[in-house]
Amino acid sequence: MPLTPTTGGLGGEGAGAVSSRGSHVPMIEIEGLRKLYGQFEALRGISFTVYRGEVVGFLGPNGAGKSTTMKVMTGLVPPSAGTARVAGPDVLDEPVEVRRAIGFLPEHPPLYPEMIVRDYLSFTAEIRGVPRRRRKAAVEASIELCGLEEVHRRLVGNLSKGYRQRTGLAQAVIHQPRILILDEPTVGLDPTQVVEIRGIIRDIGRERTVILSSHILPEVQATCERVVIINRGRLVADGRMDQILATGGERRVLVRLRRPPMEISELAALAGVESAEVQGEGLYRLELEAGAERREAVVAALAASGWGLYEVRSETTSLEEVFRDVVLEEAAP
Repeated sequence: MPLTPTTGGLGGEGAGAVSSRGSHVPMIEIEGLRKLYGQFEALRGISFTVYRGEVVGFLGPNGAGKSTTMKVMTGLVPPSAGTARVAGPDVLDEPVEVRRAIGFLPEHPPLYPEMIVRDYLSFTAEIRGVPRRRRKAAVEASIELCGLEEVHRRLVGNLSKGYRQRTGLAQAVIHQPRILILDEPTVGLDPTQVVEIRGIIRDIGRERTVILSSHILPEVQATCERVVIINRGRLVADGRMDQILATGGERRVLVRLRRPPMEISELAALAGVESAEVQGEGLYRLELEAGAERREAVVAALAASGWGLYEVRSETTSLEEVFRDVVLEEAAP
């Protein structure tokens, strides 16, 4: 018996969220996608749409189904049920057209250490179907875009980790795909290299649709404008980055009281409050229970308490905190 997905855990617009740079032209359409490996159900009916010009963070804990979803999108494995359309065609009906539309950087880039960088890129351009007359220009463009000018005549095997990652990016964009799928593009890089790769991804994202999967959530927060989160093969959150972060912040509020109670336990005992912490003189952080109505009820209780409510504001939250809360909340039932 198929399991029913949990959809739209966070984010008001869900799959309709469109970047300010993009449009309502769908580039990736996932509908009711399921994938079974024997008796194990890796994907449980997920659905979402990525639009032209979006840079989307695709997140989930280990085993959530991220890699399986990306393999389906790139035509590496077939779905068990549901549909996946990329730049129009279905991945099963027109796999060659789908692969032409996609540039894919896996976690471990398919590099040949015995080849010179320029020769390797020329080789990937050939197997990607770039016409001979355009091949040299395509290699030059990818070298410039990915900052490989200083190393393009060196052996791939002699490159630093950062330059190998740049070379992997260059092979992914060599054929000028409309969609770029990046799986852990900054894993193993030092902070300087991470910043450099982040800048390259931003440059690429100005002209292409980008899906970025990473466990380094601050990088996703700094790079992406929309987030899709899956857990245990289900969609649990989908929305613009600002919506996702704002929703997470709704559960954490800072309150300032002129005449605070003698014991902080009195604050923690308010209906709708999970916990309370002292942040300074008269300043407290309240963790609220889940539910959109909790904030209003807690503020009303504070105003009627006689403690002299002076200020209430949402606490700034991070993508890491939202990710943790969404995954744990979805797992709790």
